Amino acid sequence: MNQPLHNSQGPECPAPGVCTGRAVKRALDVLAALVLLVLTFPFMLAVAAAILVRMGRPVLFRQPRPGLRGRVFGLYKFRTMTQARGSDGELLSDARRLTRLGRLIRATSLDELPQLWNVIKGDMSLVGPRPLLVEYLGRYTPRQARRHEVRPGITGWAQVNGRNALSWEERFELDVWYVEHWSLWLDLRILGRTLLKVVRREGVSAAGEATMSVFMGSPASADKGEVRQDP
Repeated sequence: MNQPLHNSQGPECPAPGVCTGRAVKRALDVLAALVLLVLTFPFMLAVAAAILVRMGRPVLFRQPRPGLRGRVFGLYKFRTMTQARGSDGELLSDARRLTRLGRLIRATSLDELPQLWNVIKGDMSLVGPRPLLVEYLGRYTPRQARRHEVRPGITGWAQVNGRNALSWEERFELDVWYVEHWSLWLDLRILGRTLLKVVRREGVSAAGEATMSVFMGSPASADKGEVRQDP
């Protein structure tokens, strides 16, 4: 039976079945992340070398992101943008700073590979809602905030159902649907569909934008609990 991993407002282990499922998920995360780190290490070296040559240092990008129960951790990604600034000293827009190499790295999701280390550390899971910006925490509706009842993931239900081509409200509903219907079988489905999405390079950015637009909050009506999902 599908069930949420745990209630972020309740005890650490609200039910024996939840605790067991969460423990199995964590064990599989660590094992799979270790194997993937070994298998993808040559690709990560190649990406790091390309970034170093084309964009210089730093190669990795580290940013605070909220995870399980909103606890902040340092998320690692390969850098895909320059540090170019305008005459006012402010960083240029994402579209102007995103390089051709960066677009390729993002399109193939190679920028996410360093997050395997986040999985091993326990900050993240292979599958779960994507970790977003810390400043978004105060902008969620109560229902949207439920996305932090589980560890964030490298991929997730929203990523295989539209990724950045979705509106924020659609993404959050898919995230909450995942929390409410989690199972190991669902995780396996998501991982399999993620491979197809990466190969097809679908939903990398929102329409008309280089990256996802900034989330400024949703109206109270967004908490209606409706979700679009692929069969």
